[in-house]
Amino acid sequence: MKIVPPGSTVGVLGSGQLGRMFALAARSMGYRVHTYSPEEDSPTGHVADVEVSAPYEDLDRLRDFARAIDVLTFEFENVPRAALDAVERLVPVRPPAEALWVSQNREREKEFLRKVKVPVAPWAAVRTSGELATALSSVGAPAVLKTAAFGYDGKGQEKISSKDEREAEAAWARLGKAPCVLEAFVDFQREVSVVAARGAGGKTALFPSFENEHSKHILDVTTCPSALSPFEEKQANEIAQAILDALSYVGVLCIEFFHARDGRLLVNEIAPRPHNSGHLTIDACVTSQFEQQLRAVAGLPLGSTDLLRPAAMANLLGDLWADGVPRWENACAVPGVALHLYGKKEPRPGRKMGHLTALAATPDEARRKVLEARASLLR
Repeated sequence: MKIVPPGSTVGVLGSGQLGRMFALAARSMGYRVHTYSPEEDSPTGHVADVEVSAPYEDLDRLRDFARAIDVLTFEFENVPRAALDAVERLVPVRPPAEALWVSQNREREKEFLRKVKVPVAPWAAVRTSGELATALSSVGAPAVLKTAAFGYDGKGQEKISSKDEREAEAAWARLGKAPCVLEAFVDFQREVSVVAARGAGGKTALFPSFENEHSKHILDVTTCPSALSPFEEKQANEIAQAILDALSYVGVLCIEFFHARDGRLLVNEIAPRPHNSGHLTIDACVTSQFEQQLRAVAGLPLGSTDLLRPAAMANLLGDLWADGVPRWENACAVPGVALHLYGKKEPRPGRKMGHLTALAATPDEARRKVLEARASLLR
């Protein structure tokens, strides 16, 4: 793979906080960054050299964008496949468009994981009322009905508590009777994620696993290292390696797991980009997940994923602004805590506005510290 050296221009499809943090890492290594999305005055646009605001469906604008860059990556899953295909004729796209296509649809993703022979919860596709009844019979209850496309942070999901077909039909109706997958509900002891990178020549580098806590289906707190045993960590890494290789991946990928109470590690979903749970790597690891993404897509050697100290990350949602501007000085006064804000103008409930990271002697101490810092914002 040809190296894209510092001084070159990297294009990013999408302009949210992931693109912003990627752009900051790329600029620190001497790259120029252009971003393309329908948004204006975006988090990525604030730090990019060029911000292009146009629809993803405008293939002529996309081609013009591609002619001004040396390599393209993305920070957002819901980019139309046609957009990547148009760009790929002019400039390398990393990760590959195929990986994005697989991850954009839960049914395709589950079929891919089945072919790779990695463990997942029992599931079945649902496109008709007949398939819903068959799925409920085979998967059982409790279960979760999820839209096949455009679901994130708990959106497009309905829990089904019994095998009563009327309950399932009502849940499907609330989802607009869109194509779905029905997944068995997993009795898990924890949720973990593995952020991994694959670069030129198939070399890989995996960060230590992260342990994740959610609130209202949105990631709330992440700690690292996780409570997985060394054997379980090895299992998770082997699964990540199998997925990276099967996709001929180049870039950073996140695999989210359920750690079931019976000890099994079940893949929940994959994200073909840096991930919210990996934000603590900016402060806690030798190489951040964003620098790692840049290294991978530019064809440079991957960086060290060593953890400098145990760490925890807490998301800052728009809910914190309900009673006025948070007291940033309070969080910054907590030793070992770093503040990261994304430059979004409008705080809304559930909207990710930033995060805090804390380093400490143990993961539990880091978690306590980052929660203390977040609570202090409201004092």
